[in-house]
Amino acid sequence: MTDPSDTPRQIDCDVCVIGAGSAGLSAASGAAQLGARVVLVERGTMGGDCLNTGCVPSKSLIAAAHAAHAFQSAMAMGVGDGLAVRIDFAAVHDHVHAVIGAIAPNDSVARFEGMGVIVLKESARYVSPTELVAGDHRITARRFVIATGSRPSLPPIPGLAEIDPLTNESIFDLITRPDHLLILGGGPIGLEMAQAFRRLGSEVTVVDAGGILAKDEPEAAPLIRRLLKAEGITLFENATFSDPRRIDGGVSALVKTKAGELRIQASHLLVAAGRKPNIEDLDLDIAGVKTNKQGVAVDARLRSSNSRIYALGDVAGGPQFTHIAGYHAGIFVRNAMFGLPAKVDYAALPWVTYLDPEVAHVGLTEAEAHKLHSNVTTIFEHFAENDRAQTERRTEGFIKLVLTKRGKVLGATIVAPHASEMISLWGLVISGKVKLATVASMIAPYPTLAEISKRAASAYFKPKLFGKLSRRWVGLVQKLLP
Repeated sequence: MTDPSDTPRQIDCDVCVIGAGSAGLSAASGAAQLGARVVLVERGTMGGDCLNTGCVPSKSLIAAAHAAHAFQSAMAMGVGDGLAVRIDFAAVHDHVHAVIGAIAPNDSVARFEGMGVIVLKESARYVSPTELVAGDHRITARRFVIATGSRPSLPPIPGLAEIDPLTNESIFDLITRPDHLLILGGGPIGLEMAQAFRRLGSEVTVVDAGGILAKDEPEAAPLIRRLLKAEGITLFENATFSDPRRIDGGVSALVKTKAGELRIQASHLLVAAGRKPNIEDLDLDIAGVKTNKQGVAVDARLRSSNSRIYALGDVAGGPQFTHIAGYHAGIFVRNAMFGLPAKVDYAALPWVTYLDPEVAHVGLTEAEAHKLHSNVTTIFEHFAENDRAQTERRTEGFIKLVLTKRGKVLGATIVAPHASEMISLWGLVISGKVKLATVASMIAPYPTLAEISKRAASAYFKPKLFGKLSRRWVGLVQKLLP
């Protein structure tokens, strides 16, 4: 006789979401609030990478590092007694995890069950193009969402996996501050952690196979490089990393540059050099879902080769940002819930590297624009001309606009404190097709860092406004006016 407990429980629903990270939670929430019957399957921790090992802990650590740096640099404005700041790294760890704990209820099982979502804390795998199994549940759905995210990927360097280096999934669990943090990877995560740990008292060395900030405007890298080195961070760019070993008290590795080869010894090694999609255990071939190296192959509507199954967020193989995960969820809801043929559009895609100063970008870089447009011009304004920057003694940084000759904004970069808060204006300009003259004529509060956007927009019109024709017209008007 068959034990009834061995028989899979059948669940029929409108939407089944696999993965409770940013994309999955947003899709499940949107569908449930529109009245759909939703099942959410998550084998790990609710909130996914962003809440637990990504955006939230990293920005919390950066906030602590910023506080330490502000204390140390206050003497430049006559504040403080010149004494060294005391870092309690265990308390920093507690701060990071307290922030995670404060946000976690928003992503909790209880909250989603309160929306009417059935939450299953199980692993999922497809058993047919229309069904999957999660624990002792067999689920059929009108639409499926794969939102399983990505995880750190170790480069194929002999010996690297054997020494069990830190990744973003483990570095935020450190209670004791690293004496010397060696970071493999000079991308956004590597650089953010480099500056944060340096400001919290660690010696830091960064090794990258290319150059830092390679995806950003070329004016950003020299500025950031100079500032990071001034803070005491050692940078090895265009370097090879090999022969990693465990040694007494830490790790060592060979680093080779054009200047030569040296063995670096450090207390900890952090690998921040790539990610890979979480798709191996889903049996996607059974579901008729095609994959590639980036994850699930999708069309512009985020549908897989099985039109019932969508892929959102990191696993969809596009830009790997939390805000893209949320954006993808909106595309899914419009398609699957409202029947609208919504498609992804990255023309106004923003990204930020949360250094100090922050590096924020939206739209096309100048190099990308030249590939797509025959006539491209740029506007560049430095924060040394911004009064608020002068009052705060933070004049490093700039704004760069990439435009067509007719003044259509194609992209923007801001390097400055709080650049992440200022870049959204230019995202709106691009996505909303706002005229540059509108930005130039807006009334900006004084003094603010954000005034630089108005200044940059106005700079486009200066040659015409103050040219010979305008001067002649003004001269004529002055003669005719009583």
